[in-house]
Amino acid sequence: MEYRQLGKSGIRVSAVAFGAWAIGGPGQWGWGSVDDNQSVAAIRRALELGVNFIDTADAYGRGHSEEIIAKAIGNQRKDVVIATKAGIVVDDQGNEVGVSGRRDYILHACEASLRRLQTDTIDLYQVHSPDEKTPLEETMGALSDLLQQGKVRTVGVSNYPLAMLEESARLIELTSLQPPYSLFNRGIEADLLPWCKQHSLTVLAYAPMAHGLLSGKYTAGMKFAEGDWRARDEHFQGEKFERNLRVVERLRRIAAESGRTVAQLAIAWVLSQSDNLIALAGARRAEQIEETAKAADWILSRQDIQRIEEATADAVPVLV
Repeated sequence: MEYRQLGKSGIRVSAVAFGAWAIGGPGQWGWGSVDDNQSVAAIRRALELGVNFIDTADAYGRGHSEEIIAKAIGNQRKDVVIATKAGIVVDDQGNEVGVSGRRDYILHACEASLRRLQTDTIDLYQVHSPDEKTPLEETMGALSDLLQQGKVRTVGVSNYPLAMLEESARLIELTSLQPPYSLFNRGIEADLLPWCKQHSLTVLAYAPMAHGLLSGKYTAGMKFAEGDWRARDEHFQGEKFERNLRVVERLRRIAAESGRTVAQLAIAWVLSQSDNLIALAGARRAEQIEETAKAADWILSRQDIQRIEEATADAVPVLV
């Protein structure tokens, strides 16, 4: 496993991190039913493979993801770097009802996450989504207080556009930005990725496999399980879906030449784009993280990257 620096913090984290969105279970942005025992086994297998970085959020299953992480790591807490997020407000059914960067909301959410994670300190605490109604001074002030109190070690933001990222960085020392980034979603390359590189922020790329499209496991006409948000998303049905599946098939042939899978290619490509990138690989079962963790050891050649670029030239962007 390759390890990379987390911002300027001195913390070393695995280049492939365990993304814990899916283990949260049902909800508006859920992935259908989950087996908690399988989730625990997946996290423990990740740790055995050298994955020491886990990313979650209080919105994932209304905190259920955080509780499963605590159960899985047990007395290994000192060996694990935990990142969580607050700011997306969900109701009792797990439906998103708004965002909040208000001071009282952030402070309360942090206390709740600390309890669920059964820890005294969160290694990386992130604002999950921009709240344009709350001044950034208020949000970043709350994060600053949490740092001073020792309840969090470092702070970051997620899904922030460049202007808000720049202003936030003037108010507090940020460690990371978490945006979507994959072969099917390359929007950060124009501004966010170079800015973070210049200012020594780590980029935590979520959905590096385009929410499973780049896993190589999907087929035309497949149906997603009840409660899986992808069942109602246009990128996972019809012509857009089938067009991207044809791209995946081309990538499959490239990966196979090196004895690799499409999922490994997708993650290796993300990691090859900059040394300040971390790939958040979601997993609900041990065999999934066993596959994707191996991507950290695959160094793509220039020829590999050129062929991948050509193979994805006509892909439909997956902007979720």
